[in-house]
Amino acid sequence: MKKIQHPATIAAHAAGALDPQSGGVVPALQPSTTFLRDENYDLVRPDNIYSRDNSDNLRQAEAVLQVLENAQETLLFPSGMAAIAAVFRTLPNGATALVQSHIYWGTTAWIMDFCERRDITLITAEADDLTDTAATHDPDLIFIETPSNPWLKTIDIQAVKDTGTATLVVDATAATPILTRALDHGADIVMHSATKGINGHSDVLAGVLSTNSKDSKIWQAVRDDRKMAGAILGPFEAWLLTRAMRTLPLRVERMSQNAQALAEYLLAHPAVKDVFYPGLPHHSGHKNAQKQMIGGFGGLLSVLVSGDRVDALRITGKLQLFLRATSLGGVESLVEHRHSIEPHTGIPENLIRVSVGIEHIDDLIADWAQALDN
Repeated sequence: MKKIQHPATIAAHAAGALDPQSGGVVPALQPSTTFLRDENYDLVRPDNIYSRDNSDNLRQAEAVLQVLENAQETLLFPSGMAAIAAVFRTLPNGATALVQSHIYWGTTAWIMDFCERRDITLITAEADDLTDTAATHDPDLIFIETPSNPWLKTIDIQAVKDTGTATLVVDATAATPILTRALDHGADIVMHSATKGINGHSDVLAGVLSTNSKDSKIWQAVRDDRKMAGAILGPFEAWLLTRAMRTLPLRVERMSQNAQALAEYLLAHPAVKDVFYPGLPHHSGHKNAQKQMIGGFGGLLSVLVSGDRVDALRITGKLQLFLRATSLGGVESLVEHRHSIEPHTGIPENLIRVSVGIEHIDDLIADWAQALDN
């Protein structure tokens, strides 16, 4: 068969995952934590010793993501934060890390605490200042998020990589590998919270790292750390993730279409001050997004409504189809008043973060129309 290149086909076939034992077109779930040896104490399967590092279900999910990312190797973790932690734990005491500011607060908070405990110099920079800051300080590691959460800032990945020799780690959760293959744009390691769009059904907690240099010192350290620290995704979660990824391209396409239409509607509404979405021409990162995102601009956007906290809460309270919950990338649309969650980060009281799902766009727009109606 001709080599399959299209993400929709790769995902639909789960990169060829089958169940050879039964002949099933769906891979089986294998929950065993340990594996047999014969009478000579040789392993029945040399690649299966103990499930902390050996799992057919884990390998199957990783194989799908590896192909979608165009990566040399992919490793799954029990959460996005576990994946981030594995990368930062490779830094020695005294190292320097440059981190983009105003990204997901959970990432920022953990990195700040970790760097302080490990005597690692932490430098933060706004999206527009990243290249100059990197060139000036020559860090050991650079961590960026594009598009960022919740500001949707979009970074030129290759431009950041070209500033020096630092290991560049890109959180591309909001884009998924369907819209942006960060490794193709210069990233050394790409991270996703697979809990979000990759799984897309709000029922699996997972994180993933992929690299274009599996023999690098930092990647070998990440691989060893995952095994010895036991930061392994369970077989059932990996099996669910593989199943979910079969529809990933379809879901991302619909979410992107819906988000684009909703963003354009909201931007034109008199009760809205601004909309942050990389698919809008006035957005500061629109040109970067056009270069790095293929097939759409994702399902995440943020809205600045006219007024203050009271007005924002009134609008989120009136929404009926958009569920008030924390997360993004699921098939169901979600809405969150970010200032209520993280008031200490400087998030405006009138900002509403929106994760657009796969519902019919007319229903999504109608829900916002009635919520914005005074």
